Amino acid sequence: MRPSHALSSKAGGAVDIEREVDPATRRALFDQVRRHTGIVMSERKWTMLEGRLRRRLRELTLPDYRDYLEVLEAKPDEVRDFIDLVTTNETSFFRTPRIWDYFAQQFLPRWFDARPDTPLRVWSAASSSGEESYTVAMLCEEFRLKHPAFRYRILATDIADGILSKAAAAHYRGRNIEGLRQTHPELLDKYFSAQGDGFCAGAALRANVTFRKHNLHERPRDIGPIDVTLLRNVLIYFDADGQQAVLENVRRAMAPDGVLIVGESESLSRFDMGFQYEQPLIYRNPRGRP
Repeated sequence: MRPSHALSSKAGGAVDIEREVDPATRRALFDQVRRHTGIVMSERKWTMLEGRLRRRLRELTLPDYRDYLEVLEAKPDEVRDFIDLVTTNETSFFRTPRIWDYFAQQFLPRWFDARPDTPLRVWSAASSSGEESYTVAMLCEEFRLKHPAFRYRILATDIADGILSKAAAAHYRGRNIEGLRQTHPELLDKYFSAQGDGFCAGAALRANVTFRKHNLHERPRDIGPIDVTLLRNVLIYFDADGQQAVLENVRRAMAPDGVLIVGESESLSRFDMGFQYEQPLIYRNPRGRP
């Protein structure tokens, strides 16, 4: 059996790992994850969840995960921190290049030819730290240089308050900004400025991006009609029922003939929801709102 995975108090209020967490407590924590985020976790995810929560228990000087469950029930503000801890926020600029080639070379010219007087509405439905939203903005700005009449708005939503604040600040450093420097140095120079130990997105990008908290398991309000929805690497965290509910909520926000883009390991082939396959990772919504 693995050595201990729970926390116990030591002298001076310090918290350390000493014993194994009982199955009932693990299940209760998994239930809290599902309750507040819709994400379904199994026992094989326990090590990851424990690792994310351990530091928080130490910060609160709690002796046991069961005590943390009581805190979650008693203090609504702790739920916000819990959501920030358990959600995965890994992304990068221009992640999956084929998606962005499609958006810039096929979708934008086709859409603008058909609707030159209508603003394009894009929804980054799990925006994380904002790299996806600002990637869209960079490509839209590049398109607008050639078509000055083109207008667009990007709505970026996520369930985690902390990551939304980071995205709105638009300050990047480390691996992600180095990746942008290697793949699109001209866009880094044009749309970002050096600030402190990193780079900050400029006003041209930020002016057309709005960040908002939203749970994908809730029906969208004041969202839409959306022309492009990016729902990438999100469905894999939900069970089949949860995936269907999320897709239905997304579909309700989309305009007729709107485009839905999903992640590399995701497919809509087993869902009978009206989305039509266009090419790998890209689906069209012929119905729009009911």
